Amino acid sequence: MNSQVIECSFLHRLLVSVTTVALLFTLTGCTSQQGQSNNSAVASSNTGANSTTAKTQVLRVGFISSESKLPIGPEGWALQKGKLTPALKSLGVTEVKFIPFVGGPALNEALVSGQLDMGLYGDTPALVGRAAGLPTRLINQTRVGQNAWLITSKNGVGSVAQLKGTKIGVAKGTYPHRYLMGLLDKEGLAKDVKVVQIPAADAKAALERGHIAAYPFAMGAGPTLASQGFPVIDQAKDHQGLVGTGVSVVTENFLSRHPELPQKWNQMRLQALQEIKANPEEFYQFAAQASGNVPLAIAKESYPINLYPTEPFTPEGLKLLNSTKQFLAEQKLLKSDFDIKDWQFPNP
Repeated sequence: MNSQVIECSFLHRLLVSVTTVALLFTLTGCTSQQGQSNNSAVASSNTGANSTTAKTQVLRVGFISSESKLPIGPEGWALQKGKLTPALKSLGVTEVKFIPFVGGPALNEALVSGQLDMGLYGDTPALVGRAAGLPTRLINQTRVGQNAWLITSKNGVGSVAQLKGTKIGVAKGTYPHRYLMGLLDKEGLAKDVKVVQIPAADAKAALERGHIAAYPFAMGAGPTLASQGFPVIDQAKDHQGLVGTGVSVVTENFLSRHPELPQKWNQMRLQALQEIKANPEEFYQFAAQASGNVPLAIAKESYPINLYPTEPFTPEGLKLLNSTKQFLAEQKLLKSDFDIKDWQFPNP
């Protein structure tokens, strides 16, 4: 079975899953008081409101992480500094909870079932979810230019061309997955390799045991493995249009009750980013610690400050987002087509 068939099969199951959950759950009756996922650690911030005199309005925000309890960027920085919840006080929000997920498909499921109010994650799963009818609105692009590192086993293949006839692992439905798909298509290898689903947490062991020839790692993990002697045979940043973007989405249900959220959230984010740019070394210390106490050099390579745009949307970011959507559509991996402008809030 070629890689394109495998990818289509996986994302078809994802789309069916999202649609099924949408039929079983309605966001209409879901409030931000609902319980958290039993499988997720939670980082939260609140203003200390007395629960006996004030109703707590919890804003539940999912993000992607295998180590951190906070998103590494302006959002996590603002929470750590105690400035996130106060910025949303006028909305009635008295607590913000960040909930980590191992991948975009799982975060999509949590959004559609009403377990989350917002999601911070890669463009690929966000686009797939929206095309499947996930009721979200796009309020910003958190990162523009996310790199991915294609890493092989030690003493393994030495080039992308040598991957022909091998097995490659990937966490499907993620931005490194989209990078891998684009790379294989560009190099004419889409029909000559076998792509298998492997969670990022299991990828290093799979490489060491020779179960796979290569794996595209995301920020944090890629530079860490490279520092441990694992060869890097390709990077997304070396290919126009294959770097990823991160997005922030909010459910239409929550937005209907709090239409001021996007403006307040983006104001908070800009203020935090200004602080980060004024204190870059402190930010990298935060990123290193939040990533599981990785070396500072790893944090700097993974999370360069220029990765975070100061505007909610930029021409470069929107170009990348539309390029990713077009590629997914051409590969028949989107259940329906839609215009990015119709997804943005407010509509441009």
